[in-house]
Amino acid sequence: MTGPLPGHGRYPYRPVTEPVPYRWPHGEGLAVYVAVNLEAYAFEGAVLDELVANPARPDVINYAWLDYGNRVGAWRLMEAMQDAGVPATCLVNSRLYDAAPGLVDAWRAAGAEIAAHGRTNGETQAGLAEADERALIAEATGEITRREGAPPAGWLGPWIAETRHTPDLLAEAGYRYLLDWCADDRPIAMTTRAGPILAVPYPQEANDANAIVVRRMSAPAFADLCLAQIEEMLHQARTGPLVCAISLHPHVTGQAHRLHAFRDVLTRLAELRERVWLTTAGEIARVAAAGIARKLLSETWGVEVVAWVLFVMAA
Repeated sequence: MTGPLPGHGRYPYRPVTEPVPYRWPHGEGLAVYVAVNLEAYAFEGAVLDELVANPARPDVINYAWLDYGNRVGAWRLMEAMQDAGVPATCLVNSRLYDAAPGLVDAWRAAGAEIAAHGRTNGETQAGLAEADERALIAEATGEITRREGAPPAGWLGPWIAETRHTPDLLAEAGYRYLLDWCADDRPIAMTTRAGPILAVPYPQEANDANAIVVRRMSAPAFADLCLAQIEEMLHQARTGPLVCAISLHPHVTGQAHRLHAFRDVLTRLAELRERVWLTTAGEIARVAAAGIARKLLSETWGVEVVAWVLFVMAA
């Protein structure tokens, strides 16, 4: 192969040591948010998250494990996070409103941000035709908007799956940020055919599904991973604002023995309340977008500046 590597064209390379035009409104430079994935699966669906491999159909073992997350785990996790004063960004499958009535309402009443997570985790956007993906995004967005009274600002695709058109379709649908691009410790300004969108950091490793379900890490080891991530990133944030994200799934960390271990993480976050900014993904996107727009306004004027000004004004 000769010439440059094929790229996505969504954002340029910038090292984490390069200054950014914003600061977090609280703490010593580290923003921390906890994402709680609230998911719905069809009983005899083709795709289920798996605790154990099970060739039987219907797959009662894994379906019941997932259902436990909505019936028990999500409620226990909410109680623990409230006790510690740690806010949540809930990533919601739109079909969960009917599958688990009252669950999203309870998280909203607890102060959680409600962001979109597709229709169901029993499907993926990967390989969809553009029209079909647009319809999926529109259905999920419309249902969440109807239930919440306002459109969601953020999106995480089921199984973190995209097509080449996903950022364009999300921006066209009015989204402010997405979580699929886990490529930085700071928000990335992405370009789309409908203007800018921010890629807010989302964790691949400080993520109980990947760490515990896929890599078979123990609950205490996962808690230690999260604690190490927080402490090291707090040290690194002395030179500029960073984002530490932790991702939880109620059918995983909502299990009593795992939640018992994870309480150490919640306790440590509560202790660090004055040193870190405990927040939501949406607030991180809002502050970063405003800073980027201010910087562009101070330097030049043109199509890019207008796009960012409109982006911030629409928030």
